[in-house]
Amino acid sequence: QVQLTESGGGLVQAGGSLRLSCAATGGTIRTYAVGWSRQGPGKDRELVAGINGSGVSRIVIDSVKGRFTVSRDDDKNLVWLQMDNLKPEDTAVYSCAAEPGGALWWTRLQSHQENDYWGQGTQVTVSS
Repeated sequence: QVQLTESGGGLVQAGGSLRLSCAATGGTIRTYAVGWSRQGPGKDRELVAGINGSGVSRIVIDSVKGRFTVSRDDDKNLVWLQMDNLKPEDTAVYSCAAEPGGALWWTRLQSHQENDYWGQGTQVTVSS
């Protein structure tokens, strides 16, 4: 069973950048869609970005469009979330999860709010 581990979070000033990594162990993420979600203090989990199994389809939500980019390298079993021009409202714990490929991959990722579906996450704090 594939397990995912996030890393790369930290404290950054507004306008700064971070690159989060989602590393897969125990199997390959090839053909799996991978999503990045975040949960800020006192907020519901929000799916912010995702990439399908082939890497051709990438989705980011409007609030991070133009600032966040998702990419993958299946040979390295890694998925990244590049975050630029960070804002204080981006402060959250960021987690990744994988879904089997298919046309409804984004919808299936969105349907999962439960913490045990998403990884433990990495904290991103953006100071003003």
